[in-house]
Amino acid sequence: MKFSKPSQLFLVSTMGLVVAALLAACQIVTIDYVFVADSTGTDATSEGQIQVFAVDSQSGALRQGAATVDSGGIAPISIAVSSDYANLYVANKTSKNVVHFTIASNGTLTKKDVLSLSDTPVALTVNPANSYLYVLTGTTSATLTEYALSSGTIGSAAATKPLTFTGTNSSYPVSGDSLVPTALHVLADGTAVYASLYDANAYNPGGTVSSSAHPGWVFGYTIGTGGALTATTSSPYQAGIKPTAITSDPTVRFVYVTDFASNQLIGYGIQTNDVLSFMTDGPYKTGNEPSGVVVDPRGKYIYVTNTLDATVSAYSITMATGTPSTISSSNSTDTEPMAIAVDPALGRFVFTGNYLGNTVSGFRLTADTGALSQTQATPYTAGARPTAIAIVPHGNHSVQAVAK
Repeated sequence: MKFSKPSQLFLVSTMGLVVAALLAACQIVTIDYVFVADSTGTDATSEGQIQVFAVDSQSGALRQGAATVDSGGIAPISIAVSSDYANLYVANKTSKNVVHFTIASNGTLTKKDVLSLSDTPVALTVNPANSYLYVLTGTTSATLTEYALSSGTIGSAAATKPLTFTGTNSSYPVSGDSLVPTALHVLADGTAVYASLYDANAYNPGGTVSSSAHPGWVFGYTIGTGGALTATTSSPYQAGIKPTAITSDPTVRFVYVTDFASNQLIGYGIQTNDVLSFMTDGPYKTGNEPSGVVVDPRGKYIYVTNTLDATVSAYSITMATGTPSTISSSNSTDTEPMAIAVDPALGRFVFTGNYLGNTVSGFRLTADTGALSQTQATPYTAGARPTAIAIVPHGNHSVQAVAK
């Protein structure tokens, strides 16, 4: 059949529109940037690095984002991002420093300033007002230090709190015990910060146990005017045997702590003045050696990495009590997941950093059930021994959140 010239023009135009529509439908749209702290090699002197991945809005698949940057030291151990997603901080364990980067709109990291430490950093976090950076340090003793922030730049120490035990409580570790700090968390309303540790003389697998004290603890401090830190009533709180991670729900009613040694998730209610009290029906079973914990942005679900099992456990939260109920405990990752995060843009994807797998695993979060399913092409190749993960939203859409 022979088309007239107007018909030919119409056909070409129509085909062009169809092709354009198909290309638009297949276009990759980035909703988040995932920052992963790992190393360039597996030996003890390998330089640390921060890799940047882009998250596809439809599949949740990761692809290389902005350029990888040097972490500013050796053995990065923790990442924190400011609430305005403009600044990133990484703690380098072997180098004993914290390095500040700015985050561009395309995920590019630019190194700004460096904080040198006198002791080994373990964890760090930023308060919601972006006015203070909290750093937990130590190997045989634990110290929480609060540093002032000005437009992201790290300033001088505003407060320092050695995590020590005083009083006559028979379950307390005594002076000279080996206290190992493990995790740090600040509440979403910025009123309190919590730090965990365990007594290595009371919990020492394969070695000598020389203390009958309770091994695991969480210290709580309210954050007052000018950053003043005041111990919460009854702090420190017992926290199993070896607490490894701390998080809270976005409504600031509940705190959750993983116990690596007991394979449990410990739940606390947040009382007046940020005092913690045990959930009466806890603790709750996890997989083997839980290492990381996160609550989704809507405050409906909890996800825990199980290091030995190479899995993620998923729980729903009973809103009235904070009690976690198991959804699934068999969501497979690569080897030894240590860190976990939920994307803040849609609250629809979960990612884990897999320490021995040298990868990142991705999951799609089903919003109405909390169930997880693997994302396309997971796991994704990372550097050596990823230890920390952070996510920032990309674009002008709103982020997932709930109001207190």
